[in-house]
Amino acid sequence: MTQLIAPTVPAPAPADAPEAVGDPWPASARPGPGGDLLVGGVGLAEAAERFGTPLYVLDEAEVRARARAYRRAMPHADVLYAAKAFLCSAMVDWVAEEGLGLDVCSSGELWLAASAGLPAQRILLHGNAKSPEELRLARRLRVGRIVIDGPAEIARLAALVAADTPQKVLVRVVPGIAAGHHAAVQTGVGGQKFGFPIEGGDAADAIARVLDQPGLELAGLHCHLGSQITEVEPFLRAVDALVGLMAEVRDRYGVELRELDLGGGHGIRYLPGDAELDLAAFAVRVTDRLAVRCAEADLEVPRLVVEPGRAVVGPAAVAVYRVLSVKHTADGRCFAAVDGGMSDNPRPALYGSPYMVRLVGRRSEAGTARVDVVGRHCEAGDVLVRDAVLPADLRAGDLLAVPAAGAYQLSMASGYNLVGRPAVAAVKDGRARLLIRRETVEDFRLREVGR
Repeated sequence: MTQLIAPTVPAPAPADAPEAVGDPWPASARPGPGGDLLVGGVGLAEAAERFGTPLYVLDEAEVRARARAYRRAMPHADVLYAAKAFLCSAMVDWVAEEGLGLDVCSSGELWLAASAGLPAQRILLHGNAKSPEELRLARRLRVGRIVIDGPAEIARLAALVAADTPQKVLVRVVPGIAAGHHAAVQTGVGGQKFGFPIEGGDAADAIARVLDQPGLELAGLHCHLGSQITEVEPFLRAVDALVGLMAEVRDRYGVELRELDLGGGHGIRYLPGDAELDLAAFAVRVTDRLAVRCAEADLEVPRLVVEPGRAVVGPAAVAVYRVLSVKHTADGRCFAAVDGGMSDNPRPALYGSPYMVRLVGRRSEAGTARVDVVGRHCEAGDVLVRDAVLPADLRAGDLLAVPAAGAYQLSMASGYNLVGRPAVAAVKDGRARLLIRRETVEDFRLREVGR
């Protein structure tokens, strides 16, 4: 249950208020009094004082607007929010109310979605290593689709299903297309753990095995090319490859597959001037390409499915940290250590991901300096932002805000050094409410069962 907090921050800005701060900040971001920054009408410094730091501030209106944008751009497709980007009960409510389904990868995500009231038919389960318990749970809840990712899953799932209550499945194929910002997240190429490669015949063999199971209903094909993809072209090449495979299935087995899931991976801006995936161009070009390729193959156009996660929630959140110390070294470096770090945002350490940062909560008349904003953890690689341009008088106690913080930060957070995961507050129309409380030392202690 969310905790409602009465607003003590400025109301939404009037029509003549200062202009938006711009990308990559939430669309509602505006300069506030005393050097503060307002998001959803709520001052970040005030939110930090009320909820503590580190704090993730999530703009509900931005999440909803981005979900609606997908529904408008792709009215004839199924849009599933990728829960792995970030999930909590409120997120389930928001995306469901905006007409999206959910793509989950674990029993934890599945349970949370079901307990939040999302109809199971609007849920798709995938993952490369689903446990027998997860498959049983998915069957018990009657999820709409299960993505087959490996050979063992075919027999394992078939054993759980009676022929008179078949389970709709998609087969995840690897089309041999490299896309994404880092080799670790390029999942559309061979030589990695996901799916069945088209090249070499693994995908065709998996499809044949699924069709041979009376309890499994092959609804279509699934692929996921990677993450943080900013160009449409890789998705067009994926359409070409998957429609070609669909034509082979029709010719060999007399079965026309009715669904084509292109996954997600839609890129956003992390720095001003960054490229991002153009949703309008993606929707038009992918839909047109699918129609053309199906016409050439004499196939009925399948139902298109997409799974945006980062593109829905990433730009909607801001991480707020408090500076604990500022250190100047003999070689001219400056390090500002904050009360969070790689335990709540592992992306810079994992992928070298760049972010921007700004001072909030006070104005500075000093010049600027190059500062490495570093975390509190016992790792030299615990650096959140390198060479940030910040006020030269930055000091302990200052607040720093990092935009584009909604995706793959808290969802990948850890308990390293037993530092608890941050709280999450939602903001909307000048009001703030707590969605997820801060993880405490007592939470860690309660997991202990003996000594």
